[in-house]
Amino acid sequence: MSSSDRPFDSKPENQQTDTSERLEVNEPEIGGFGASAPGAGEPGRGSSTPGADDSGAPGGEDLATLLEAAQAQVAQYYEELLRAKAEVENVRRRAQEDVAKARKFGTESFAESLVPVKDSLEAALALADQTPEAWRAGVEATLKQLSGAFERNLLKEVAPQTGDKFDPHIHQAISAIPSELPEGVVVQMLQKGYTIADRVLRPALVTVSSGRATA
Repeated sequence: MSSSDRPFDSKPENQQTDTSERLEVNEPEIGGFGASAPGAGEPGRGSSTPGADDSGAPGGEDLATLLEAAQAQVAQYYEELLRAKAEVENVRRRAQEDVAKARKFGTESFAESLVPVKDSLEAALALADQTPEAWRAGVEATLKQLSGAFERNLLKEVAPQTGDKFDPHIHQAISAIPSELPEGVVVQMLQKGYTIADRVLRPALVTVSSGRATA
């Protein structure tokens, strides 16, 4: 092929391509005028430390506020504790006073009921000349006064009859005797018993049947 038939080449052979301009465009500028510092302009990244106030102390104002609030609360709890302690002491003192009054004046009502009985007995003894009928009438009136005093103060008598079932809570057996009655029932009352407010003051004394005697 002749030289005239070869295609035209605009670049001479063995000529190196100048890439300086392309490198200058592709390489970023480091430390140049338009360069930005790492993290600059990104949200959430500032120059100040999180939680720090203007004085540079981290959360100083918040800690002081919390400490003041905690101290106020402790003072309130302490005051409430002192009040509760004083109230408990007052309750204890009033309870002791009530117990002392109950011991001292517990028999006041009963004693007040017995005063008229004593007056009637003294009046009966003061009369020199009395018929047996008048004496008996006076004794019956005095007994009626005494029974009323017992009833008002919840003092009840225990008087088992023959044939009643023996109750060990309110009866006291003196002996067991053979009889025609079934075993374990009252044969005879020897002395009345008394209860006060459902509490046994004195059990009734009785004899109890042991059943029929065997030959």
